[in-house]
Amino acid sequence: MYQDKSKKTLLKILTAILVCVLLVLAYASFTSRANADLDEESAEAIKDAIERCALQCYVIEGAYPNTLDYLKENYGLRINERNYYVVYRAFAQNQLPDIRIVRK
Repeated sequence: MYQDKSKKTLLKILTAILVCVLLVLAYASFTSRANADLDEESAEAIKDAIERCALQCYVIEGAYPNTLDYLKENYGLRINERNYYVVYRAFAQNQLPDIRIVRK
């Protein structure tokens, strides 16, 4: 009889450990995906802000700016440069520059 209780107790403990491990794995998976989604949304927000500033410059001055620094200096653009690289390539004064945001 004593052996049956011991086996049942061991089975309950193993089941509890397994459930805990599964919960931790599910939480880690969820937070990883949530962080990836947040990074993607942040990069998209940065790109949208740059495009809005460039468009505003085009409307006011009649040409898209040649550099990203011009937008920072004259239009108050602020970018999280610690976490993102920004590629800003201007082709012509009348075409929207190619803007790419890359997570560091």
